[in-house]
Amino acid sequence: MSEEEVRIARTEALFRNVNERIAESAARFLVDNTEFVCECSDQSCTERVEATLDEYEDVRSEPTHFLLRPGHEDTRVERVVERRGTRHAVVQKFNDLIVQSVRRLDPRTSQA
Repeated sequence: MSEEEVRIARTEALFRNVNERIAESAARFLVDNTEFVCECSDQSCTERVEATLDEYEDVRSEPTHFLLRPGHEDTRVERVVERRGTRHAVVQKFNDLIVQSVRRLDPRTSQA
């Protein structure tokens, strides 16, 4: 795996882990709509993504799907599978090496 592919997979997995904690907190406080961090491959991205907990759970049901700000897609490694206007985009990884890494780093499947 190239250094770039490793960096992309780790960055996106880190943002996904942060969002897991945000979702847990929102559920604990019975908040339905919240702001998540953009799960794009840009390590310096600080943009927020608005989504309901149900929308977030839909994204998280597939370990190769990530929640992004529209326009933050990296077409080298992912394709958009859903857009919610200007609120968010859902991407699916298609780069085989990144797919393997994000599946392995998925906190929901690695705990099983």
